Formats: sequence, structure tokens, C-alpha cells
Amino acid sequence: MAGRILVVASRNPGKVREIRGLLSDLDIEILSLADFPGVRSPVESGSTFEENAAIKAKHAALATGYPCVADDSGLEVEALGGLPGVRSARFAGDGATDEENNGKLLALMRGLPPARRSARFKCAVAIGSPAGYVETVVGVCEGIIAEEPRGSLGFGYDPVFVVPHLGKTFAELDTSEKNDLSHRGKALRAARPLIVRMLGVGG
Repeated sequence: MAGRILVVASRNPGKVREIRGLLSDLDIEILSLADFPGVRSPVESGSTFEENAAIKAKHAALATGYPCVADDSGLEVEALGGLPGVRSARFAGDGATDEENNGKLLALMRGLPPARRSARFKCAVAIGSPAGYVETVVGVCEGIIAEEPRGSLGFGYDPVFVVPHLGKTFAELDTSEKNDLSHRGKALRAARPLIVRMLGVGG
């Protein structure tokens, strides 16, 4: 069974739930770092999503002894020069809540017309083996920033990120709709062949 275990290098329940849903048809057991309480998170010292995802995947694979999938994702807002970027989770400060991060973002965007509210969600997914091998892929979803939060689903910046052709925020989409469109869904679909090869399962 050990060869069919994949560890999600995260303790974020929303993120783990999304990844489990996207890989649910594979014949593997998906654990998370919540199942390994002694494993500490590494310092995310990278300057890009790709670098941080690779750091997390390699660290978790070495610490748990299992193949690991890690992602680093965030929001890039054009009017803010690409911010919050790699600081998306701590945009309003270390330990900031989703509401605080969204509040800071909306305050900085206040008064900007729709044409200047373009943004993208970007996700880098890294697959790491206990032997130290890491490979990374990227997914992107384009959108605009809403003027106020909408919806109660999802997490992070989902309530303020509007999918233009739907006119809905990510937080107004059910899991299936979001996974079809999301940056994480796109990155995980690109990573799927890597996962299948590393774990030796049918995909």
C-alpha cells in the first residue's frame, strides 16, 4: 500500500479537499500533513510560486517517506504590479485571515473601474519523491476583482475573484464548476501524468 500513498503537503483543509476531489478517481490513498503532526512546514523562501511549491514537495517527501504533491498559489493583480503574488496568504500580515487579506485587497482597489481590475489566479504544483526528485507544472485562471465579496463557498480570495464569462465569483461556484476552471484544477490535471507515473497507478 505504501507505493499508493500520496501526501498533500498542506494542512489547509480547503486545499486538501480540492486536491482529493480532483484525484478521487485514482486508486491511491491521499493523506495530508495533518496525518503527520511531527512534520514541520519548511520556510517558503522562493521568489516564485514554482520555487515555493518545489520546496514544500521536496521537504514533505523527505520527511514522510512518501511521494508528495505540493502547491503554491496566489493572486496576481495587474493594477497592483502583480501583488499580492507569493505573499497572497499573508498579504495583510503574518497570520492574517482570509477576510483580512480580502479587506486589504479591496481597500487598495477601491474606486478602480472594471478595466483596471484584471487579475489572475496562478498555481504551481510540484510532485516530489522521497529520493529528492521534483517536477513542477503551472495552471492559470484569468479574472477580475469584484467590488465586494460574494458567495460562501471556497476559501482565500475566492469571494472577490470573478470569472468574467460566468459573472460569478469562485465562492459562488460549486466544487465541480470551480475545479473545471480553477488554476489549481488546471495545474493538477497537468500534474496527473506525473503522479500516475511516480505512484505506478492507472490514470
